[in-house]
Amino acid sequence: MDTVITNWKKNFFTIWTGQAISQFSSSVLQFAVVWYLTDHTGSAMVLTAAMMMGFLPQGVLGPFIGVFIDRYNRKRIMIISDLLISAASFVMVLAGWMGRLSTELILVVLLARSVGSAFHNPCLQAVTPQIVPAGQLTRCAGYSQALESVSQILSPVVAAVLYSSWSLSGIISLDVIGALIAVITLGITQIPELQREGRDRNVQVLREAKEGLRILRAKKGMLGLVSIGSLYTLALMPTSALFPLMTMSYFNGTSTSASIVEVVFSAGLLVGSLILSKWGGTKNRVYTIVGSFLLMSFSLFVSGILPPDGFYVFILCSWLMGVSGPFYWGMYTPLLQSNFEARYLGRVLSLSSSIRLLSGPLGLIVSGIFAERYGVENWFLIAGVLVLAASVLCVAVPSVRICDEAGILINKKKSE
Repeated sequence: MDTVITNWKKNFFTIWTGQAISQFSSSVLQFAVVWYLTDHTGSAMVLTAAMMMGFLPQGVLGPFIGVFIDRYNRKRIMIISDLLISAASFVMVLAGWMGRLSTELILVVLLARSVGSAFHNPCLQAVTPQIVPAGQLTRCAGYSQALESVSQILSPVVAAVLYSSWSLSGIISLDVIGALIAVITLGITQIPELQREGRDRNVQVLREAKEGLRILRAKKGMLGLVSIGSLYTLALMPTSALFPLMTMSYFNGTSTSASIVEVVFSAGLLVGSLILSKWGGTKNRVYTIVGSFLLMSFSLFVSGILPPDGFYVFILCSWLMGVSGPFYWGMYTPLLQSNFEARYLGRVLSLSSSIRLLSGPLGLIVSGIFAERYGVENWFLIAGVLVLAASVLCVAVPSVRICDEAGILINKKKSE
């Protein structure tokens, strides 16, 4: 274990490189699939079904998947997950070559890929503290956020170029290659094996999943922080989906205007990620989260009160929203990673992810009805109020405010 921590940069960036390639190819594929379904069906129901296939399995299965992540070799789980994602994509490649790429098959493949991601994503988050020193977790989260930002900026451009000149099967082939590269980088990375209690016992999924909830509740303030995170997701997930409508309907913009807003938002994400990776955040990471919430709330609220001719101010607000994002996500995950024992992280991270993901569909339903009746700009106001409420709760609830025991201790040791 000590050797692995000593070589943490080599191990982390080896995995990071493979994940960067795989994530970028998957993001390109995601855009291509949405455009393909739009071109071939023109159905909003199909697009909604595709979205549900993409994240529902991760939300529903998360608490149970965490049991297996904590019981078995995490490196093997990630490799098998990537191979499953690669195999599912390859099925679409074969179907495309045979001229049998149906909408139903695409939805089934999206479901299979989502199941693979439901294992892979929390497993990767659980592995990170095994190879990265506790004091470097936030900076590494900043690197990961920067990667995601670059992917969000470049992937629609690359997808547009490829979609206009390649078949969907060709684009899927690139994603298969990306997943295989991720498998190779995982295979050559040294990840220590955890000592697990009761490994010889039969798996009792429901009991052990309940134990994950007990572990999360036992750590003072952590369940409260996760619940506050779900409130943030409830406000933000539908807001991001309503960006094009806000631009084109309320501000009377064009599709080009909507693209500019998305690029500016992603550029803000990149700036915030780079600042976080350099700075590392406050000693108590909850305070950085509060700052992120306040900036996001301000940007949303200003966006909601702008007149229809205030598009350029909305662009600035979109950039500020992007800047604020990494200071939440880049703190939230390392905070969980460093405050729980490694052998419990699979269940804790999967459960927290499920709680967050399942609040998203509720937000989408409520925001859709609200925006139709009262105007999309007023949803931005409501979202700003909800995020402000989340920041107030972080400070007003003492157990949440001081829940980052590990972060405070790490920084105290640095200053001694």
